[in-house]
Amino acid sequence: MTVPEHHTRIAEERADTERRIASLTGRFTAIVEGSEFTTDDDEHDPEGSTIAFERAQVSALLADARRELEDLAAAQQRLDDGTYGLCTRCGLPIADVRLDALPAAQTCIDCAG
Repeated sequence: MTVPEHHTRIAEERADTERRIASLTGRFTAIVEGSEFTTDDDEHDPEGSTIAFERAQVSALLADARRELEDLAAAQQRLDDGTYGLCTRCGLPIADVRLDALPAAQTCIDCAG
């Protein structure tokens, strides 16, 4: 990929991640607001997951998405600095197939393992 292609790919990934964060934030808010005025004892309901479980699950997904957004911002900074595609540990080039799969990759396959 060329530098402009990497810029485009990272921008697309960031936009997708921002949309996912917005969606998860909406889900989290709906779960919290939906449980505010209920007296249901869902902790002992054998039929489904608890509100606490759903809230924790969405919260974890939201934290992962925010971390991914930070990683993509760091990748964009490396691209702007001219160090994108170089392993941050050993300095060797990161394989294109790895960058295609993980545009925010900071390390080569050898250093990642």
